Amino acid sequence: MIVAISFVVFILFGMPIGFAIGLAGVIGLIDMGGTSYLAIGPSKIFNGLNIFPFLAMPFFILAGEIMNETGITNRLVKLAQVLVGRFRGGLAHTNMLASVFFAGLTGSATADAAAFGRTLVPAMVKEGYRRDYACAVTAAGSIIGPTIPPSGLMVVYGSLMGVSIAGLFAAGVLPGLVICLVCMAVIVIGGNRQNLPKATRGATLREVWQTFVSSLSALAMPVIILGGILGGIVTPTEAASIAVAYALFVGVVIYRKLTLASLYAMLVRTARITGVIFVIIAFAGILGWWMSFERIPQLLAETVLGLSDNRYAVIAIIICLLLVIGMVMDITAILIILAPVLVPLTEQVGLEPIHAGIIFILALNISLMTPPVGACLFVLSSVTGEKIERIAIKLMPFLIAEIGILFIFAFWEDAALWLPRMLGFAN
Repeated sequence: MIVAISFVVFILFGMPIGFAIGLAGVIGLIDMGGTSYLAIGPSKIFNGLNIFPFLAMPFFILAGEIMNETGITNRLVKLAQVLVGRFRGGLAHTNMLASVFFAGLTGSATADAAAFGRTLVPAMVKEGYRRDYACAVTAAGSIIGPTIPPSGLMVVYGSLMGVSIAGLFAAGVLPGLVICLVCMAVIVIGGNRQNLPKATRGATLREVWQTFVSSLSALAMPVIILGGILGGIVTPTEAASIAVAYALFVGVVIYRKLTLASLYAMLVRTARITGVIFVIIAFAGILGWWMSFERIPQLLAETVLGLSDNRYAVIAIIICLLLVIGMVMDITAILIILAPVLVPLTEQVGLEPIHAGIIFILALNISLMTPPVGACLFVLSSVTGEKIERIAIKLMPFLIAEIGILFIFAFWEDAALWLPRMLGFAN
């Protein structure tokens, strides 16, 4: 109890989540046996990071930074616009489809929200969209980024839980595409009520072809990453390093927009993002060991199974727990703390490891756009100046739709594991 109270107090006082986790773990060690247990701390910190697949994370982040810097975002937006811009609410549809293209580059919801918050939201406002609605569409589409691979959250989950990262990547493709289609349907349904602008004209076939050709260098990147990983040619870590090499080639040779100064800035941003994640992972090693010593995973499993041993009821409880905690806590920290606790519970009700993993990923991704601490809401609010509460209100139809998608893939195992099974990653 003292550990949980300490953690909450640290968070309320504004302590960074990684240090709050570490200090709570240290308090747990002292509570177990005084200062004699503190010697365990350094080894748990090191062991928490001594996992080879974690090397993929900084490479994927850097590749995304490079592709953003070279203007890939604008090319992908133009491609999406010529494909779907002719419909009512064309820019809203463009926003959603561009999120699918962008997902294969960065795998980051906040990067998507920041990029489109600076580009598409102002363009939508100029065309007659309400700014809060434009931000809501951007937030709803942003979670496609960490759902369709590459996804940093999948790398963390797979590395920590010993689940095939390639299998998780395969499992994320279909949910990501379904989220895009369903959100586009929400846009269509609400088109008249929101009085969305109509397109003045559709793109000609010649314009579509020219835009597609100019975007080929960007579209090739996810093909290289996913084709290599899912085809068994390279590991996720090797694919991430290849993605960086390819991004550098595109930026220097093809687009010629990459300079040493911009490269240095991107390396600094990559180090900062990676550092924050790795601090959380490292200190979570202490807290995780303490939780295992105190048998907290077993106690939680016994409590939940005491309520119901029905497979679907247990899945629903886990999803609700993740969504509620995701409203007030960083999703990487949630994954690192709760996955070792809840995954054994999913095993007891017969969930395939990759299926359990995609449930975790989808639930935590949705938490990125739920108030009060949804990261994508904060990014869009800071970039556009729109109030978070106004964005959250307009976001509700999209949020309800995406939670519905989460439950469909959670309860329908064949849909969740269709692609992983076809590629041989699941039984």
